[in-house]
Amino acid sequence: MKGLYAITPDCADTADLRRRARLALAGGAGVLQYRNKTADATLRLAQAAVLRELAHEFAVPFIVNDDVRLAAQVDADGVHLGAADGGLGAARAVLGKNRTIGISCYNRISLAREAASGGADYVAFGAFFSSGVKPAAVRADAGLLQQARAELALPLVVIGGITPQNGASLVQAGADALAVISALFDAADIQSAAQEFSKLFIREPAS
Repeated sequence: MKGLYAITPDCADTADLRRRARLALAGGAGVLQYRNKTADATLRLAQAAVLRELAHEFAVPFIVNDDVRLAAQVDADGVHLGAADGGLGAARAVLGKNRTIGISCYNRISLAREAASGGADYVAFGAFFSSGVKPAAVRADAGLLQQARAELALPLVVIGGITPQNGASLVQAGADALAVISALFDAADIQSAAQEFSKLFIREPAS
């Protein structure tokens, strides 16, 4: 769980969604998450299956947002759960011990501690900046991220209005991955945008 964590936008055109996701992966995205809040179950199943194959073509993990059943149906590498998406234990019972389960912890270190003790594979915090996807999202700050980095051994994912410009400070504060929708998939050149995000994780050699 490292680098650019690409989260797909709502898109009814599966061919276009696949094209855009391929560009993100070609630019260096290290994780692909399928998220579509507007599609019906039939379309979600079809799109998730297509994206799962694409992610595996690039040898990166494929994660399904919110839906444990869908993750199991398409043999996804894991699922990401928010507060209203069911418990970690129930998801583990369905997916098994070898699948990745990530937990949204918003701006609460207590949720991250619970997730870690419950066997989560990573935790996510945010929103760190103003988000067009979730304008009313609670806000997190770099201090929370630094605290989590000091306390937890799990990978830390951050989300919320992240761009190549503001993401650098979060990487410096301890983020293992930057979860991005708009600044990636709304970019005029998706592949170049992915490359810009990926550069934030390249450490310069010590002089």
